[in-house]
Amino acid sequence: MNARQTFFRLLLVLLFFVSPAAPLLKVGPGAGVARAASRTPARARRGMVASTDRTASRVGVDVMKRGGNAVDAAIAVAFALAVTYPAAGNLGGGGFMMIRLRDGRTTAIDYREMAPAAAHRDVYLDERGELKKGEGGSLVGYRASGVPGTVAGMELALKKYGSGKLSWAQLVEPARRLAAEGFPVSYGLARSLRANAKDLGLYPETKRIHLNGGRFYEEGQVWRQPELAATFTRMQRLGAREFYEGRTARLIADDMRAHGGLMTLEDLKGYVAKERVPVRTTYRGFEVISMPPPSSGGAVLIEMLNILEGFDLRNMGASASERYHAQTEAMRRAFADRAEYMGDADFVKVPVAGLIDKSYAERLRRGISMSRASTSAEVKAGRPAGAESEETTHFTVVDAEGNCVSNTYTLNDGYGSKVVMKGTGILMNDEMDDFAAKPGTPNMFGLIQGERNAVAPRKRPLSAMTPTFVLRKDGTLWFAVGSPGGPTIINTVLQVITNVIDFDMNIQQAVDAPRIHHQWLPDEIVYEPYGMSADTFRALESLGHRLTQRPRYMGDAHGIMIEEGTGVRLGASDSRNYGESAGY
Repeated sequence: MNARQTFFRLLLVLLFFVSPAAPLLKVGPGAGVARAASRTPARARRGMVASTDRTASRVGVDVMKRGGNAVDAAIAVAFALAVTYPAAGNLGGGGFMMIRLRDGRTTAIDYREMAPAAAHRDVYLDERGELKKGEGGSLVGYRASGVPGTVAGMELALKKYGSGKLSWAQLVEPARRLAAEGFPVSYGLARSLRANAKDLGLYPETKRIHLNGGRFYEEGQVWRQPELAATFTRMQRLGAREFYEGRTARLIADDMRAHGGLMTLEDLKGYVAKERVPVRTTYRGFEVISMPPPSSGGAVLIEMLNILEGFDLRNMGASASERYHAQTEAMRRAFADRAEYMGDADFVKVPVAGLIDKSYAERLRRGISMSRASTSAEVKAGRPAGAESEETTHFTVVDAEGNCVSNTYTLNDGYGSKVVMKGTGILMNDEMDDFAAKPGTPNMFGLIQGERNAVAPRKRPLSAMTPTFVLRKDGTLWFAVGSPGGPTIINTVLQVITNVIDFDMNIQQAVDAPRIHHQWLPDEIVYEPYGMSADTFRALESLGHRLTQRPRYMGDAHGIMIEEGTGVRLGASDSRNYGESAGY
C-alpha cells in the first residue's frame, strides 16, 4: 500500500468514527465514549441466507443454485440447523415462518408446539400449589415438552409455497448427510456443549450423543449422529407424516411413556401446523409486517413502533439517553399489555386490532413524560379497543426472484428439555415453560404472564418470536429480520428497525449496534457490556430509571436488506455470535 492509499484509508476510518450514522458499540459506564466499526454486510447479486451457522447458510445457497426458491432453501436450512446447531435448531421444537412472495403476497405459518392432551392448568404445581422444580417441571425432563411442530411446518410451507423444482427428500438430504457423515465441531459449539454439560449429562442418551459419552467434543472433531440420520432417512422415504405417525412417532411415544412423559402417539398424530394472517402497521411511512398470535412478537412490536412514531428519535441521536428513555417507556407499556392480553387466539380472545391501533398508541404516549421515568408499579395494562430461552435461532432467506422467508424457531431453553428421544437422535423442547405454569408467577425469563396463557390441552404457548418484513414506501421489500433471545427478541427487532429507519444504518450496523431491554417486570433496564456511556447511564438514573447491575449481550439477529438501486442482497449476521451470511 503506498502513502496515498494509506492516507485515504485512514481518512475513511476517521470519517466513519465521526459519522452520525455509525453505531455506538460496546461502551459501558465508566468508559469513555468511542465508536467502533461494524463489518460491511455480505453482498450477493442473486440469493442470500443469513443464519447463525456457516454450514447451514451454505446449504440454503446450494438449494437456490439448484433452482429452489427461498422457501425451499429455508426448509433445508432449518433441517441442517437441527444437526449443526443443536442448542436451538431442531426437529423436536417449533416456531414461526413469515413468507413474502415476489408478487407481494405475505403469509405466516404457525408451527408452534401444542400442549399434550394430558396437560392441564395445574400440571406443573406440587401439592402445596408451588411450581415443581427439576424433573417433572416445565423446564427439564420428559414432562417439559410440547408436541413438536417443525416438521409439519416445513411440510406446509413446501406444499403451498415451494418452487416445485425440488422434492421433500432432496431438501432433507443435506441434513441427513451432515448427520450421517458428520461435520467438524466449531469452537462455539464445543464451548456451548461443555457449558451445558451438567444438564445434558442428566440423561444417558443425551450424554452419549451430545457429550461424546462424557469425553466432550473438541474443536475440529467430526461429530456423527447416526440415529438422527436414520430419522431423516425415514422422513425422506415416507414423508413428513412419518415423524407424527410412523416409527419415529412410536419411538418418541414409547420413550415418553417409559419415563412418565405427557406426550402420546395420539398427541403426535393430532398435531397440525396453521397458516395465519400477519399483523401490519406503518412506521414513518414504511410498512412493517410481522407474526400474529400465538406469538406476541408482532403485536407488541407494532404497539411499540406506534408509540415511538410520535417521538423525533433522529434528532435525539442513536445513543442518546433521550432515545433510550423513550424506548424504555414504550417497552414498559407494551410488555404490560403483553402480560395481560396475550395467548393462543384459538383458545382466548386477544384484542390484537386494539393493541396495534395508532389511536391507542397515542393515548399511551400521552402518559410518557420526557423528564421522568414511569414505574412499572404505576403502569398497568391499558384498555385497547376490544379488549422465549434465549437459545432460539433465526434465519432469513432472499432468493433471486425476490421471494423472502423470515423464520424463527426454537427448543426454548438451550438444548430444550435436555432429553434425546431414544433411537431417534431428536432433542426435545421444553416449550411448556412458555405457558403460564402458574399465572402471575415469573417464568424462566422473568416474564409475568396471565390467565390467557394458562396451560390447556392442545393449546399453543405464547411466544416472543418476531420474524418481520419492512417494505419501502413503494411497497417493495426493503429488509427482513428476526432474532432469538426470549422476551428480548421483540426489543431486538424494534431496535434494528429504528436503527435503519431513524438513524440511516445499513443492516449490519443496525444489527451490531448496542441494545437495551425492558419488559415491564422486573422494573429495570438491561443493557449490554460496553454498550452505554457513563454520561448516558447517569442521565437515565437521574430520570428515575433503574439499570441492571449485570449487563449482558442480547439476541443473535440475522437480516437481509435489498440495496436500493442495485437490488444487491445485503446479508447481516450478528457479531455477538458465530453466524455467517452466504450468497451467490
